[in-house]
Amino acid sequence: MRLGVLDVGSNTVHLLVVDAHPGARPLPAYSHKAELRLAELLDEDGAISDAGVERLVATIHEALQVAEDKGVESVLPFATSAIREATNGEDVLRRVTLETDAELQVLSGEDEARLTFLAARRWLGWSAGRLLVLDIGGGSLEIAYGLDEDPDVAVSLPLGAGRLTAGDLPGDPPEADDVRTLRRRVRAEIAKVVSEFTRYGTPDQVVGTSKTFKQLARIAGAARSAEGLYVQRELTRKKLEEWVPRLAVMSAEERVTLPGVSEGRSRQLLAGALVAEAAMDLFGVETLEICPWALREGVILRRLDHLP
Repeated sequence: MRLGVLDVGSNTVHLLVVDAHPGARPLPAYSHKAELRLAELLDEDGAISDAGVERLVATIHEALQVAEDKGVESVLPFATSAIREATNGEDVLRRVTLETDAELQVLSGEDEARLTFLAARRWLGWSAGRLLVLDIGGGSLEIAYGLDEDPDVAVSLPLGAGRLTAGDLPGDPPEADDVRTLRRRVRAEIAKVVSEFTRYGTPDQVVGTSKTFKQLARIAGAARSAEGLYVQRELTRKKLEEWVPRLAVMSAEERVTLPGVSEGRSRQLLAGALVAEAAMDLFGVETLEICPWALREGVILRRLDHLP
């Protein structure tokens, strides 16, 4: 069957079309995405602006039309932290349903972490042993750890690259004091939850998912996406620590010239790098593997698990 997963995230609205059936690997058939950056469209009260809601509705309309054109039998629409935490989130959901017929399922931060962990487990297999999975989104950081398909512990922290850029790094390039202040805050937030994970023991493998980790690995020397999904890509803490101070003094326009960095994500890259560096340091991670599957694939896999 042909499924579509519609991910209304903090950075993008992404429709992933896959051909799938229970017991088989979902095969990507088409991808359609629009940069919306909802995390940056909040007003002073934490509400998504009227203009932002209008753009969201129009973008979902377009994605649903693409799904129809591609022969999708069923669309799984969901939303993450940007709508979950917006003060007018319920009103936004009602308007989306009224104007598009799409009933967005709002995932909790823990749901995001667990579904992303499921995707990483299925990609890497049982031989990976105890997994620690890190995912940096636009609005939040998800961390999950476990031996099975459902993690033993999963948390979500408000440390997304888009959120932090909009709230803490207004300059382009940012002021050095702002970078230092954000670095301290990020490390303090992550340090609060480290003990929840370390009591389960040292992971056998550490995985990073999300566009942020992929871009950081690419500028640190990992293979291009054009070389295929099955090429192993890694990010070392040593390389990341070398890049953070360089990113801190670059403008968004200068970061776009780096390999693998998109224009839409260039401003957020420094905040994402600070979060990645802090997580790897505080969890004692020297090297992590980049996993091409993440939340969207987790949603699809969970749906397939429940088909008769």
